[in-house]
Amino acid sequence: MHGGHSGTFCSHAVDRLEDVVRRYVDLGFEWVCLTEHMPPESRAHVPLEDANAGYDVRYLHDRFDRYFAEARRLAQLHRYDLEIFVGFETEAYTGYHAEVASLIDRFDPDMIVGSVHHVHDVLIDGSQQDYQRAAELSGGIEALYCDYFDVQLELIERFRPAVVGHFDLIRIHDPNYMQRWDVTEIRDRALRNLARIKELGLMLDLNVRAFAKGAHEPYVSAPWLRVAIEEGISVAPGDDSHGVASVGLHIEAGIEALVAMGGSTRWIKPALRTHRM
Repeated sequence: MHGGHSGTFCSHAVDRLEDVVRRYVDLGFEWVCLTEHMPPESRAHVPLEDANAGYDVRYLHDRFDRYFAEARRLAQLHRYDLEIFVGFETEAYTGYHAEVASLIDRFDPDMIVGSVHHVHDVLIDGSQQDYQRAAELSGGIEALYCDYFDVQLELIERFRPAVVGHFDLIRIHDPNYMQRWDVTEIRDRALRNLARIKELGLMLDLNVRAFAKGAHEPYVSAPWLRVAIEEGISVAPGDDSHGVASVGLHIEAGIEALVAMGGSTRWIKPALRTHRM
């Protein structure tokens, strides 16, 4: 449900999107969502790797145009091989509301993945130093978790994305994250967001890219995955692929974690065009 980043359209990925899609075909996937990152709305939010490459906002928007054209070409080309849903992955920094709404209006995506990668406009899944800076702006690590889940709820309420991406990404640079789940203010926010995801009929991305980054479990962490399963929230794997080599990587480990808790492998496809502008 969350993958298909490629070197063609993402500066921190590798390989052509066409080769990534062919790998999904070769591995026997029946359906897949292509969810390239949205382009920035201002120079302040141009990713570092793009800035270092000399790319400006206009170039990144033009590249995103090319992404949608190519993704839809590939969806048509491989229509008898697998079903491809063409969408994009959100950001949640300052100004994202207008930009996401504009992209939905312009491209009419099949679905979107609602992801939070920034808190206080600081990238939390980049360097440890940036993560610590975001924590300082929040007033501490536990406050950072609270702020993350508050931003996530705002995103969910505003756009109602078919898929909520890497639900607990906030734990990425925190080796003591299991202790955070017992903090009342954090636990209540996570449960609140899961309840809203259920009410709106959204899906959770069981993001197995966490394994590639040294984690011992996917995003969603076991306590929240258990709640999702008990509450009947739809969960399906996302490889969050960033090139041919990561297509399908660690999917089996994610499925094992899901099945161990009684989760279903009867994958439900994301609802199409249920997001709001």
